[in-house]
Amino acid sequence: MTTRFRASLAALAATTFLVAAPAAMADNGAIKPQTNVQALPNFVTLVKQVKPAVVSITAHIKADVAEQEENGPGGDGGGMQGSPFPFPFPFQMMPQQQQQNRTVEARGSGFIISADGYVVTNNHVVNGATKVTVTLDDGTTLQAKIIGRDPKTDVALLRVKPTGKLPFIDLGDSDDVQPGEWVVAVGNPYGLGGTVTAGIVSALGRDLHSGAYNDFIQVDAPINHGNSGGPLFTQDGKVVGINSMIISPNGGGSIGIGFAIPSNTVRSVVDQLEKTGHVTRGYFGIEGQDISPTMAQALNLKSPEPGAPPHGTLVASVSKGSPAEKAGIKSGDVILTLNGHPVKNGHDLAVKVVSIAPGTDATVNLLRDGKPMDVKFTVGNLANQDHGSGGADSSQSAGAGKLGVSLASLTPRARQELGLDDSVQGAVVADVVQGSPADQSGIRPGDIIVAVGNHVTPSPKAVVAQVRDALSRKQPPLLRILRDGQQLFVAVSPDGSDDGSSGDDLQ
Repeated sequence: MTTRFRASLAALAATTFLVAAPAAMADNGAIKPQTNVQALPNFVTLVKQVKPAVVSITAHIKADVAEQEENGPGGDGGGMQGSPFPFPFPFQMMPQQQQQNRTVEARGSGFIISADGYVVTNNHVVNGATKVTVTLDDGTTLQAKIIGRDPKTDVALLRVKPTGKLPFIDLGDSDDVQPGEWVVAVGNPYGLGGTVTAGIVSALGRDLHSGAYNDFIQVDAPINHGNSGGPLFTQDGKVVGINSMIISPNGGGSIGIGFAIPSNTVRSVVDQLEKTGHVTRGYFGIEGQDISPTMAQALNLKSPEPGAPPHGTLVASVSKGSPAEKAGIKSGDVILTLNGHPVKNGHDLAVKVVSIAPGTDATVNLLRDGKPMDVKFTVGNLANQDHGSGGADSSQSAGAGKLGVSLASLTPRARQELGLDDSVQGAVVADVVQGSPADQSGIRPGDIIVAVGNHVTPSPKAVVAQVRDALSRKQPPLLRILRDGQQLFVAVSPDGSDDGSSGDDLQ
């Protein structure tokens, strides 16, 4: 390095970077810049505090599952091959010896949430893992046990057994996050553990059409393969999200569009995984419809601010026997808030409802014939619903039995989220029980069951009937599924073995 260049760096290091303070609004509505300035943040102290609780995760994953996660819908893990929609950037793949029933080594990130060794990461980091290890910031490697996984929100909870107390970090309140706020991501991109990047919150409440259980925080902090499962911090040292997805059109690294699962979603899921190993979700029982500007005018609804889309969701239908029906909700009602929190649209209401524990009392504020009113109801259990339409997630559950799957109808909203036209007929796999025969066979949420054997199954009821018939003949059901535009067959042995013995009916 030349003396001149070294001196330039020294001068640069000594420089204080200043930016203008936020602009104010003049009385006439014009933007009026402020003359005072403020320094850009320094993250050194923050990183020293939080970095010891961030871990690197190594998972030995079944090769077929790893290939599914890495390829994703359209291609080369970490990007969408030009598609506008993102998907999980699962891990940094490490080549292993080619052999039958082989496993591959995958690396991701996570963070410790308790001194006794609970670790949070993404479900897709450990999905299909036969062995998981966690490497602490000081280089210590510990064996990890998967306590529970939730594919719907892409959250997983692990547990390690340390010799002493571990440093840990707290989950913050993601509802307090604002666009423009500085955030820091820490993780293990490309196997480079302890990597720190910073950026701002780009947007909130992103609906990525990945189901009714998430609304993402969009950030521009550089995050890449291997950052999956790592924490997103605000300047107070609280975790406000788990880095989970990126948009990368060419299948490469970060282009500054990343997505994190909000911490409030994570907290709800982790609390249940710790207690029971699985997640139950709230159920309301309506089919909601988003409100267009013209519809808002017809309903006499006011936008929160000029030019902004109207808030709320219009109740198109109410499921028979549902909590909504019991509470007196009617078609034509416009739901504006849930427990005091504004409802932006139908998806937003779904996300809020499913995060509430079944049996909890809740209140919606709505408009009926232009008049506001509060309606109290008791949140139901989504898993207990049968074929009634209009669940809070705009889906229908066909139940889960020995095979370990829950099915949902292809509603118009489901078709939109899955990118399917009316020519596709079948039943959506809404959930797969961890460790069940369906899980072991590779069935995953989002698969469309279009036939069982040679029998077309245009509905969950048809799937159940054909599965029962196969089991009655002591044959494993042969499911023809549609996944990412490709058809494939999967045979599911009810007892998880390959001997074809039957088990209980799908109920």
